Amino acid sequence: MFGLFSKRNHPTICSVIVVAAGSARRMEGIDKVMAPLEGIPVLARTLMVFQQCPEVHEIVVVTREDLLENIGAMCKAYNLDKVSGAVIGGAERVLSVRAGLQQVRQDAELIAIHDGARPFLSQTVLAAVLQRAKQSGAAAPAIAVNDTIKRVGDAELIVDTVDRSVLRAVQTPQVFQADLIRTAIEKAVADGVAVTDDCSAVERLGIGVVLTPGERENIKITTPFDMKLGQAILQSRGE
Repeated sequence: MFGLFSKRNHPTICSVIVVAAGSARRMEGIDKVMAPLEGIPVLARTLMVFQQCPEVHEIVVVTREDLLENIGAMCKAYNLDKVSGAVIGGAERVLSVRAGLQQVRQDAELIAIHDGARPFLSQTVLAAVLQRAKQSGAAAPAIAVNDTIKRVGDAELIVDTVDRSVLRAVQTPQVFQADLIRTAIEKAVADGVAVTDDCSAVERLGIGVVLTPGERENIKITTPFDMKLGQAILQSRGE
């Protein structure tokens, strides 16, 4: 149903959907995607990663209506000319991703979906997941789980200990063959399933997603503490 890429005479057309439509409920009143990190908004730092990647042809931002004007001005200020547009997201992530899929160029062969509040993606991680997705049709970066994981029942009593050797924390960007992710997201919406990541939508079709090496610095900024951690990452990079 979903064929892999064959020999071609042109580069694979890759579009990126950056999802930045959340309400940031855990940020104590701070708008995480527009919050400055060493003077540059989180979302701008996220977009710069894809702007600098030669394999990315287009970026579409999915956001809230109240941020559309600010994002347009930000893209001009930071010369983010790969951003082809910004669209309003939905109440659930799956609806925001669908809005992005409707906006990206129709000849895109590979579509990457990334969290707007994940600004520390490295070019190494990005290149690896793009290459693997070209080969397999579906790929995502992930890291091993270091903490001991407990399954709990009523009254927060431990039921058992999960074998962490088979657990992975999946990051973004999650990258897919265009027809595959379009089909997966439409089915999730039709079934009323609010998947929390895009791999889950593809898994529901019975198709496996290959994991590639992620990095611990590729954090998602969710709480005020994450902003402090982000500042430490920038300092460690000498930025």
